[in-house]
Amino acid sequence: MELGFSAEDEAFRGEVREFVRARLPLALRNKVVAGEPLAKAEYLAWHRILFERGWIAPNWPTAFGGCEWSAVRQHIFDEECALAGAPGILPFGIRMVAPVLMKFGNAAQQQRFLPRILSGEDWWCQGYSEPGAGSDLASLKMRAERRGGHYIVNGQKTWTTLAQYADWIFCLVRTSNEGRQQEGISFLLVDMRTRGISVRPIIMLDGGHEINEVWFEDVEVPADNLVGEENKGWTYAKYLLGHERTGNAGVGYCRRWLTELKALAQRERGNDGRALAQDPRFRDRMARLEIDLMALEVMNVRVLMLEQQRHAPGPEASMLKIMGSELQQALTEETMRAAGHGAMRYPQAGTGHYFNFRKASIYAGSNEIQRNIIARHILGF
Repeated sequence: MELGFSAEDEAFRGEVREFVRARLPLALRNKVVAGEPLAKAEYLAWHRILFERGWIAPNWPTAFGGCEWSAVRQHIFDEECALAGAPGILPFGIRMVAPVLMKFGNAAQQQRFLPRILSGEDWWCQGYSEPGAGSDLASLKMRAERRGGHYIVNGQKTWTTLAQYADWIFCLVRTSNEGRQQEGISFLLVDMRTRGISVRPIIMLDGGHEINEVWFEDVEVPADNLVGEENKGWTYAKYLLGHERTGNAGVGYCRRWLTELKALAQRERGNDGRALAQDPRFRDRMARLEIDLMALEVMNVRVLMLEQQRHAPGPEASMLKIMGSELQQALTEETMRAAGHGAMRYPQAGTGHYFNFRKASIYAGSNEIQRNIIARHILGF
């Protein structure tokens, strides 16, 4: 099973491949391939290279400065960048808050924020999850009380990825306790430099600092930073999560990891002296991974096409999120298993990489929640 690409699409693939080969800094590529954490400056370096080329926002309309590429070209671009070892573009600005601003923000918000997201001048993070409000996001408690021209915000967000670098955070806040939980939520844009905000690191099992707690104590947020209508934030949150899930497939990265796994299996040898790649059970598992990757690739293009047609990803995005996250976990697990006791010699096969991708089935809405969405909206249960 293969996707068919036109001659024009293949020419575009060649253009992307040559550009990445010429412009991706070697030191940055080596860190990505080795699975090493990147600093803010390294993420921004690649962001700005793509911005200068006009390729930073493949899915944005041209009216807002994006490429407005077809689904196939978006897929090709993402795949070639990943295969070459380029870092992923952080989704919080480009893929998450920007589509919400385009759809629900006012003209002043669009003019203020979108150009700075494109250029990389503003680094965004996501303020959704709270203690006790993760998969059950509607139970969030962080409060925003309107006082004149401002909201006064108090509460806590948790698991906030790379908040230590962020200039802005988009937050779901509770502005009403009346009616259903979903009906009292609003969507606020908050400057992280505002007095009363503190960021506290959550250190992971591998010693890395990727996630954080963010605390708000009497934080004043201008009412102009409310997106859309007050108490309608749940609608905007669902719209954003749909876009986030379409970015979770990681087809190109899975393809690169599979290639690295095959090379590792040729080097590693069992007790009988044979290469692991000759083990029939290992080869069976590899065949299953290859089949799953083919299916993921087809599903990825299908969901991108639906996203373009509907302007809002549907429940198919939940299917893509499940498929992508479970394949990523399977690949990291199989790579660590293949490396065996020598896993720490291969950073991309080490326990840190393995543990980090355990969360792939939780963020952007846990896979259990995604199966509920599929059952309700596709299967009609």
